[in-house]
Amino acid sequence: MKVAIYSQTYQEDTLSYVVELLDELHKEKAKVSIEAEFYAYLVNNRASKGYDTFTDSKGLDDSFDIFISFGGDGTILRATTFVRNLGIPIVGVNTGRLGFLSTFSKEEVRNVVQEFKTGKYCIIERSLVAVNPESDIPEFKDLNFALNEITVSRKDTTSMITVETYLNGEYLTSYWADGLIIATPTGSTGYSLSCGGPVIVPSAKSLVLTPIAPHNLNARPLVISDDTEIRLKVSGREEEHLISLDSRIASVENEKVITIKKADFTIKMIEYASESFLKTIRNKLLWGEDRRN
Repeated sequence: MKVAIYSQTYQEDTLSYVVELLDELHKEKAKVSIEAEFYAYLVNNRASKGYDTFTDSKGLDDSFDIFISFGGDGTILRATTFVRNLGIPIVGVNTGRLGFLSTFSKEEVRNVVQEFKTGKYCIIERSLVAVNPESDIPEFKDLNFALNEITVSRKDTTSMITVETYLNGEYLTSYWADGLIIATPTGSTGYSLSCGGPVIVPSAKSLVLTPIAPHNLNARPLVISDDTEIRLKVSGREEEHLISLDSRIASVENEKVITIKKADFTIKMIEYASESFLKTIRNKLLWGEDRRN
């Protein structure tokens, strides 16, 4: 078993669970590699020594069996920028709050290894959205994809923006709003959901366009096929607006055409039998919560 471990949350109460994980992996004679900055933190706190390391540019390849992320959902999103198109399956150990993508609680960290070893899981391929390189946004030159969503939003103003939107070259509408979210099924339970968008199961071949605080009262979230090319052009009172790919953000001049498509690779997420998507939305989103049930 070849395992990569990553975290961007350096908390003392996390250390003991990382040590538990490393102990369990040692029992299984696994080959372990730890992200370089996190490894330095562990060594400084006398939690571990003698492991290989990796960075976002070297040390990982498709020979790894599993990538374990310690933290919250934001850490999972960051983990995708390490894995990219290598096809390494990702699983999250939640040390944050909601932990919708990081499904395992830190107290169950040993089970991550044991359930993987016994094959009590399946691989769910999660689609991503990407900004076309021809859109020429320097901040996204090397990392132009997002697992959750791509969002355009206003900048330096309380005034709304207008998002002129085309699907496969055909004009859809101009959203008068604070912004527009293009969410994957994975991202449908995040920002899009908080703006009134639908929950979409991870295996659906769909994207959802969700306006943020629209002034068009008849503007509603729209579910589209994930092979649709989306073209956006923003106008407003300021000279620039914001575009974000998950947690990465850039300023873009107004009237610039931004083309968005499904990425040409997927992220593999491990779904354990004990922590299914349906169980997660019941327990963490209180889906259909009703005393009669």
